[in-house]
Amino acid sequence: MSLFNLTGKVALVTGGNGGIGLGMAIGLRDAGARVAISGRNPQKAAAALATLGGDAVFVAADVAEKAGCEALVADTLAQCGRLDILINNAGTTIRKPPQDLTEAEWHLVMNTNLTSAFFLCQAVYPAMKAMGGGKIINIGSVLSVGGSPLSAAYASSKAGIMNLSKALATAWASDNIQVNALLPGWIDTDLTLGARAEIAGLNEMVLARTAAARWGQPSDLAGTAVFLSSRASDFVTGAAIPVDGGYLART
Repeated sequence: MSLFNLTGKVALVTGGNGGIGLGMAIGLRDAGARVAISGRNPQKAAAALATLGGDAVFVAADVAEKAGCEALVADTLAQCGRLDILINNAGTTIRKPPQDLTEAEWHLVMNTNLTSAFFLCQAVYPAMKAMGGGKIINIGSVLSVGGSPLSAAYASSKAGIMNLSKALATAWASDNIQVNALLPGWIDTDLTLGARAEIAGLNEMVLARTAAARWGQPSDLAGTAVFLSSRASDFVTGAAIPVDGGYLART
């Protein structure tokens, strides 16, 4: 359908060299967008570019600092000529009881997951406004609305993502920039593989609570990412959409 056609659009996906970032990047490519990905691992980036093919590009960046966020946007614009879609997907976690988290660990998680998203949104705003609009998708989590005993910093950052998206949506609606949050459930990635190794019974808990009775796959995020990137969502802003197989539907 033409409403979902992204031909001629350029999308930047942070953390797009693997996991759900790559799953969304593939979906955007299949809908016609030119995709730029960023990440910290050049080997993963090379493999991701081989998967994406075509005119996809990798833009190296350190999004933990404001200057790195600004450079990432500027480099993407220089290589691709425009920037219509930003997906803030870069993220990390440190699984520890909250009383054991160090100051440095707290700031690492918050800077990577939340602060970088804010600075990237700031950096892309002038270009989107000048083009007459744009789409921003900030990646939260089911932990945006719930807690976890080993994820105090992560859950706090993801709750911040959800409310940052609402604030930006109300600020920039008059500029025709839609800002939404996507809340993945338990997705089968390298990050959650580590969680399963560290947390006894996690696999069984996820399967028992998820109505679909399975872990998600990165490709499960593609459809919602395309929707939120396309004209089909022009009247959707400030939303937080779970893609979780019914995890949050169960209490």
